[in-house]
Amino acid sequence: MLTKVVRFHEFGGPEVLVFETLEVGEPGAGEVRVRVEAIGLNRAEAAFRSGRYIEKAQLPARLGYEAAGVIEALGEGVKGFSVGEPICIMPAFSMNKYGVYAERAIVPANALLKQPAGLGTHQCASIWMQYLTAYGALVDISNIGAGDAVLITAASSSVGLAAIQLANHAGAVSIAVTRTAAKEAELRKFGAAHVIVTEKQTLETEVLRVTGGKGVKVAFDPIGGPIVASLAAAMAPGGWLILYGNLSGQAQNTVFPFGPSAMKGFAMRGYLVFEIIRDPKRFEGARLFIEEGLHAGWLKPIIAKTFPFDRIVEAHQYLEANEQIGKVIVTVP
Repeated sequence: MLTKVVRFHEFGGPEVLVFETLEVGEPGAGEVRVRVEAIGLNRAEAAFRSGRYIEKAQLPARLGYEAAGVIEALGEGVKGFSVGEPICIMPAFSMNKYGVYAERAIVPANALLKQPAGLGTHQCASIWMQYLTAYGALVDISNIGAGDAVLITAASSSVGLAAIQLANHAGAVSIAVTRTAAKEAELRKFGAAHVIVTEKQTLETEVLRVTGGKGVKVAFDPIGGPIVASLAAAMAPGGWLILYGNLSGQAQNTVFPFGPSAMKGFAMRGYLVFEIIRDPKRFEGARLFIEEGLHAGWLKPIIAKTFPFDRIVEAHQYLEANEQIGKVIVTVP
C-alpha cells in the first residue's frame, strides 16, 4: 500500500521537508498501522529536522512524535486494541525508527492510547506530549502544592500552558514568562497568575517582587543557555530548576550555577518526557492523572492554529516563529 509521507534528505529549515510516496507495508510484531487524521507538532521535531536534537537523524529521515487517527491493521501479539478504533499516538519511540508525518504510519503498539471520551481528533493529537511533559516535572518530580510559586518560561507553548493548568490545579502560583507584551493578555486569560515580560522587566527582580522575596519552588525551562543564571537567582531555597529543552541552541553554555545552588540548596536537573513514558509505574500514574483532568475539565488543551497536510512547511515556519499560544495541529485528508 502506497502512502504520502514527509521526509527530509538534509538538515535545515522547514523548506527541507518534502512529500514522497512510499510503501507503508504491514505492521510487524508489536506494531500497528494507523490512518493518520491529525498531527500535533512539537519543537522536538523542528530540532530533529535541523540537526540540533538530542538524537541525530539518519538521513533520509521521517519525523513526527504525536498524532491521532484510526487503527487499520494490527501486528502479531498486539492486544487491547481493535481495527477501526480511534487512538492517540504519543512520543514513545525514536524518530529514526518511526514517524507520523504521513497519511498512514506504522507505530509501536506501546505508543498508542485510547482516545479520551469527549475529545475530538485535533485535541487527541495535542494532549500527550504537553501534559506528560508538564506532569513529570511539576507533579512527579517536584510535587508542587498549594502556595508554591512555579516559574514557567516559554509559557505560550503547549507545554507552557499545560504547566499553568497543572500549577493552578495544585493551588500553586503560576508565573508565566514571555519575551514580548504581545502574549501577556492571552497568558493571563489562560490562567497565569502573573506574567513577566522580559523585554521590559528583569526576570529575577520581578519574580522576587511577586513572591514577596521568597523566590520560586520550581523553574520549568525549555530554553537553557544564558537564562539559567536568571532562573538561579529567582529560586527559593530547596527548590527545583528543571531544564527540558534547548530552544536557545546554547546547551554548551548552560552551566551549573554552583554559587546560588550552594547558598539556597536548590537542585538543577535535566528532564525529558521519555523518563516518565519508559517507567511503567510512573507512566500509569501520569496517564490516570491526565485523563482525570481532561474528564473533569481542569485540563483543557489549547489549539493555536491548524494547517492542512500539504502546508506542512508553512506549519513548521509558524511553529518556529514563536507566534502561537498553544498547540499547532496539521490535519491529514
